[in-house]
Amino acid sequence: MPIYVILVIVLAIILVSIKQINQYERGVKFTLGRYTGIMDPGWRLVIPIFQTYQKIDMRIKAVDVPDQEAITKDNISVKVNAVIYYKVGSAEKAVIEVENFYYAVSQLAQTTMRNVVGEVNLDELLSGREAIAEKIRSIVDKATDAWGIDVRSVELKDVTLPEELKRVIGKQAEAEREKRAVIIKAEGEVIAADNLAKAANTLSAADGALHLRTLNTLNDLSSDQSNTVIFAIPIEVLRAIENLVKKNN
Repeated sequence: MPIYVILVIVLAIILVSIKQINQYERGVKFTLGRYTGIMDPGWRLVIPIFQTYQKIDMRIKAVDVPDQEAITKDNISVKVNAVIYYKVGSAEKAVIEVENFYYAVSQLAQTTMRNVVGEVNLDELLSGREAIAEKIRSIVDKATDAWGIDVRSVELKDVTLPEELKRVIGKQAEAEREKRAVIIKAEGEVIAADNLAKAANTLSAADGALHLRTLNTLNDLSSDQSNTVIFAIPIEVLRAIENLVKKNN
């Protein structure tokens, strides 16, 4: 066999053996079926037939957890969806320890979310999303440590309630607003009554103060000709006037 044919064959084998690993990837190499190391970014040689490899993306991944129907601790049916952010910490474990870590993480997140939602009341679910999301993250992160997965965060995107429950919550909120309005109005009336009592005490403590106040009120009323003024005169005064009239007659 001519030498140039051999050289061409060797060159072809080398070209076929060259594999490119990008900066954000790692390659898991197997030789005769056995794990033999991690391939760092760059051009790497993988001998055909004898060696195989699998690329693993090391960037942070965002996995959308689809709507999950769950029943809260107080027996209310809700739909919850979330997004989970994680990255591969160990490419070797992600390939060897689990068949498909993308699918496995998604399924584990769905199951964990249903379980955690079932442990809390509806009010806790609506008001404590961050705490619930952190609990889901902690459980999923601990379960995926053996797979070489590092869960960074979990965010609850939406909590969907049944329509009839939405109406009940709306009525409850409306009743709370009416309650606050009544309380505020009552507090205002109490303050007004206290001020009127203080004013009455001040007027009664000074001789002639009430008459001056009455004259001031009449002056204010006289600016509008349509007003009708009614004077309230004590009976004793009327009797005194009546007796004075009789004496003069």
